[in-house]
Amino acid sequence: MILSYPVFKYMGMRSSLPLPSWRTVLSQIIFYFILEDFVFYWGHRMLHTKWLYKHVHSVHHEYATPFGLTSEYAHPAEILFLGFATILGPAITGPHLMTLWLWVVLRVLETVEAHCGYHFPCSPSNFLPLYGGADFHDYHHRQLYTKSGNYSSTFTYMDWIFRTDVGYRKLKALKNAVCEDNSEQKKQ
Repeated sequence: MILSYPVFKYMGMRSSLPLPSWRTVLSQIIFYFILEDFVFYWGHRMLHTKWLYKHVHSVHHEYATPFGLTSEYAHPAEILFLGFATILGPAITGPHLMTLWLWVVLRVLETVEAHCGYHFPCSPSNFLPLYGGADFHDYHHRQLYTKSGNYSSTFTYMDWIFRTDVGYRKLKALKNAVCEDNSEQKKQ
């Protein structure tokens, strides 16, 4: 953290007025989410290889039913490894300090929400297409390390493209079918 300010300053970050326009902020935040998802997916998938899981990522998976604080509970090597995905976008674009702060706040809120273990009515997964959320990530924590799937951080498109969410989709379809059967039985 101490080194990050000079590094970001070198990469073009500014903290002076004027503040960036909302269009600039929005476009940078969208870019950060897309890039972070791509890099995080591959890094997280690598952490589920046998050796890296055993020696690094298993710390994060000590909780099969995660809660908000477990989102940041990880081996120090994992924090550096996956943290790279979070800072890569800002390092490329050299944002305003306010944009960087907004990005970090949104990223932390997203990861805490994904690990909270509860699907809130106001969850972004209710209105943002391809947003994973708690249900998506809970499935990941409940599976064996090499078979878990659902490696994405925020959006599910990488898991969909590489078919690492097939087990989750089958389980979700099965749950939906059971719910429909139960509602039909109640009507009768």
